[in-house]
Amino acid sequence: MKAEKLMHEKRLLRDGAIVEMVIWKVPQPVPASSHFYKYRLFFGKNGQRIVGYDNERGKGDHCHLDGVEYAYAFVSVDQLKNDFLAEVTRRLKP
Repeated sequence: MKAEKLMHEKRLLRDGAIVEMVIWKVPQPVPASSHFYKYRLFFGKNGQRIVGYDNERGKGDHCHLDGVEYAYAFVSVDQLKNDFLAEVTRRLKP
């Protein structure tokens, strides 16, 4: 089985911020992850990442929130998207 792209959505917000979600189903878990997904979710502005979720090879599941990296407990693709969008929404509120 080859990797299968499940989603790639990119939105440019009015203030110039970018929200992008890329999720692949992969035939083998990415090293340091135990599930069959490779993902990169990004929210940033002016070249700076504000929120990011990814499972970079060897680092496993983690997120970046306001410049700090945290471990992330992957449950499902739906939960991943919900967690990411909740963090983005928190930062968009005045």
